[in-house]
Amino acid sequence: MKISTKGRYALRMMIDLAEHRNCGFVALKDIADRQNISKKYLEQIIPIFNKSNILKTTRGSQGGYMLSKAPDKYSVGEILRLTEGSLAPVECLNQEPNECERSGECATLPIWQGLNRVINEYLDSITLQDILDRQKERYTNDYTI
Repeated sequence: MKISTKGRYALRMMIDLAEHRNCGFVALKDIADRQNISKKYLEQIIPIFNKSNILKTTRGSQGGYMLSKAPDKYSVGEILRLTEGSLAPVECLNQEPNECERSGECATLPIWQGLNRVINEYLDSITLQDILDRQKERYTNDYTI
């Protein structure tokens, strides 16, 4: 499994929206500038989130985007599954039930199932709020005399 640029940028965009959630609607241009991501690229990611109703949007001169829920209600796993599709390490785990003709005698299937479980549990255990808290802690403890 390899997370694409789309998935990484989507996560950065969502973290940015979480950081600026008290600023009202945030313009895509501002996110692009702060995150050093092309606005055009973010424009390709936004429709994915709009379909899933995880963002609020408004148009006009004060238009932009904001999270529709609190940052602790969004997991990294949820965001990556929206942008990446499956996070499964092998293709046969993308079907339920597993349709692989060798699944009944596959010696490696339990390995891939275990890896898939660990990946999903780990990514689902981290929220946007957790990331903000870690970032705040890192900057709070980063001082020199």
